Amino acid sequence: MANAEQLVIVTALVDPEPRPRMIDRCLVAAYDAGMEPLLVLTKADLIDPAPFLAHYAMLQVRHLVTSRDPVTREWVGLEPLRNMLVDRISVFIGHSGVGKSTLVNALVPGASRAVGVVNEVTGRGRHTSSSAVSLRLPDANGWVVDTPGVRSFGLAHVDLTRIIGHFPDLEPGTEQCPRGCTHDEEECALDAWVKSGQAGAAGESRLDSLRRLLRARTPQSDD
Repeated sequence: MANAEQLVIVTALVDPEPRPRMIDRCLVAAYDAGMEPLLVLTKADLIDPAPFLAHYAMLQVRHLVTSRDPVTREWVGLEPLRNMLVDRISVFIGHSGVGKSTLVNALVPGASRAVGVVNEVTGRGRHTSSSAVSLRLPDANGWVVDTPGVRSFGLAHVDLTRIIGHFPDLEPGTEQCPRGCTHDEEECALDAWVKSGQAGAAGESRLDSLRRLLRARTPQSDD
């Protein structure tokens, strides 16, 4: 992902079911790499995206909702996505079957990226691509990097400060933390900082979101 500026995290709202832990890990990877995350939801024609997006409201993650017209099969939301890719190098990541390569094929006609299918028994996508491919946006200055479908990846190397830096409302509260604090322990000063009101009305929810991402660094199931 050298020189990449944007990590486009693609997830289906249904079929297959979204996996929040995997999305959290992708967000951590983006923050650590200095990339701006963009959450792209597919299959919004099948289910209301609002309940799922509420789960990410306090993380303040940029997002776009896409769907396919049930009659014409034309994309809804494709043009706003294309506009957010112009003049940038964007890496697309997501589980197989979520519509990632289908989106890439729509954005770059002729890309012919293999499209995954969802197993009716397990509800999981089957891996169809084995390598990352860089594709230039037609009639625009911008590149799309389509990666193979993923299941998990390690984040043990991630620097805590890079994650906390994306929570400027909470970062000052870490100044009183003991040396080596993981910011998810009893001695962490963030709890007192939030209770004092210095983090604002949304402080408690923001702290919960921060710790959710911090926990995503440790090995766990992404289901």
